[in-house]
Amino acid sequence: MKKTNRPPQSHQNSPREKRRHTDLLNSSAPARGAVEINEIIERVLSRRTFVRGSAAFGMAALVSGGLPVLSAHSAARNLLSFKAVTANRRDSVTVPPGYSWDVVLSWGDELWSASQPFDEHTGGTGSSQEMAVGDNNDGMYLFSHEGRSILALNNEYANRPTLFGNRDDDRPQTPDDVRKGMAAHGVTICEISQTKDKWSIVKDSAFNRRITPTTPMHITGPAAGHDLMKTLADPTGTQTLGTWANCANGHTPWGTYLTCEENFDGYFTQEDDDEDISDELERYGFGSKDWGYNWASSDERFDLHKNPNEPNRVGYVVEIDPFDPKSTPKKRTALGRFKHENAELVINKDGRVVVYMGDDERGEFLYRFISDRKYVEGGDNRDLLDSGQLYAAKFHDDLRGEWLALTPETTDMETQAEICIHTRQAASEVGATTMDRPESIAAHPATSEVYCSLTNNKHRGKKTNRGDDEMPVGGPNPRRKNKYGQIVRWRSDEGDHTKTGFDWQLFVLAGNPTVHDDARKGSPNINADNMFNSPDGLKFDQRGILWIQTDGKTSNKGHYAGMGNNQMLAADPVSGEIRRFLVGPKKCEITGLTWSFDRRTMFVGIQHPGERGKSHFPNGGTRVPRSSIIAIKRDDGGLIG
Repeated sequence: MKKTNRPPQSHQNSPREKRRHTDLLNSSAPARGAVEINEIIERVLSRRTFVRGSAAFGMAALVSGGLPVLSAHSAARNLLSFKAVTANRRDSVTVPPGYSWDVVLSWGDELWSASQPFDEHTGGTGSSQEMAVGDNNDGMYLFSHEGRSILALNNEYANRPTLFGNRDDDRPQTPDDVRKGMAAHGVTICEISQTKDKWSIVKDSAFNRRITPTTPMHITGPAAGHDLMKTLADPTGTQTLGTWANCANGHTPWGTYLTCEENFDGYFTQEDDDEDISDELERYGFGSKDWGYNWASSDERFDLHKNPNEPNRVGYVVEIDPFDPKSTPKKRTALGRFKHENAELVINKDGRVVVYMGDDERGEFLYRFISDRKYVEGGDNRDLLDSGQLYAAKFHDDLRGEWLALTPETTDMETQAEICIHTRQAASEVGATTMDRPESIAAHPATSEVYCSLTNNKHRGKKTNRGDDEMPVGGPNPRRKNKYGQIVRWRSDEGDHTKTGFDWQLFVLAGNPTVHDDARKGSPNINADNMFNSPDGLKFDQRGILWIQTDGKTSNKGHYAGMGNNQMLAADPVSGEIRRFLVGPKKCEITGLTWSFDRRTMFVGIQHPGERGKSHFPNGGTRVPRSSIIAIKRDDGGLIG
């Protein structure tokens, strides 16, 4: 990429815009902060929105309250028919009356008959972990193949205290420890089936597979073969090993799984602490120390000094064929390199593929990819994600926004390959909006609405992001030192996902109305019975219910008093109503959501129970806590999604 001496982001704005951003940033001063932030929120939530059509966000008219009112139609359909669950701090899963749950699988469960049973005292060995379900399940999707159910499941990272239970310092000490740690990451693919109303793994299924940081993969798209992708082990820059830090996911209509690489930086080390980390790597969070997994001791790929280009080969969306265990996964570089949360794919009305993605770090950006070619049902769509245009989002305070194309001309980079490798720098260059940790993105199944969870941002209005881009208070990020997070939604002009312009609106500001009476209390659809913090996973079911999963503070005191453990809520996009459906066990995160094909079972992920406190989920007693997938059903056998 070309080096420039530009002032970060500001040269893209007019003097008037720069003054407004400076005013918004300065508005957080103690004397006036709360008042002015409230004024910003009032402007965002209280103006009459979408003047080009009262039904711009679908089925209900929008009024001055900013959120749609409960219409007669939405009230009659009774979309949220379950009794809300009360917040709690139990070490179990709580679901509404009339619903039941049980465990489908847990970390360490065997995939083959030859696998070794899980050893909770030691966390197992390298070979046992390679033949078992990985740790810390996150995004997932259930595929159907000739009447069989194939679950693709991300394994985001490993809990050292349980994985290395045989070590006093909770760290790997031998090459086999490192092997075990690597095998706990990646993706688990397994067939599951239902017997006597209980779902479980089908051992020895031809579909069962572990994809780990050592699995061979192809590098495809604009960055394939670029000099920045070449290493001593791969002088072509087209072949690599493995995927890790797999957070959320996506899937395609041609039957493939999209797994997204997020916090990939925490696995690299640099022997010489005095050796400078390059600006390009610093932008992605790289430093001289890893997170304690010690992979570099067994694999030189993770030594930044020996392999300075290796970090450029991770941070992508990886496409996997779940039906062919011998297939080689592909890193789709055209979708950009950043800390991907998920990849929400929609087929536009003109047939082109559009993928929405968030970069989950404070002050990073929202992205959109539009394929060059069109999707053809039943046709050869295998490489649709290799060629297209990448964009970053710009939000304006007038509730309008635009997608900014990331091209050599707009970013001052020489090639599209560089843009796909240094995507954060490209988005900074065009002046995209710095967001409050854009995480999961969900597209409504029946309208052109798209929703994104902005989890939190304690640096909003105080600091810059890693690229020195300002994070001013305003637009879809209206609160300084944002503790609670929010969900923003937008609709592209003419309902066309490929249009440049869009209208946007805040669907909900999370908060605590029992503690605060200012902006931190949340938006009007938040109350003492449904309050939450840090929205993370988002997904729509076929009925148009938006499911919200949280990864927030669970202290249950101070700012978070009364919120209990992390939870999953259901929201009606028309009325704005939000109702708590599930509360997880102690110290867990609720991650991943998918359904059986008869829509009578909902699968939900329980990640890292007891991560920062005592938990024995799912087996109780004194057993080691294990990340798990649970199945939820209605007691009357009715539809659940």
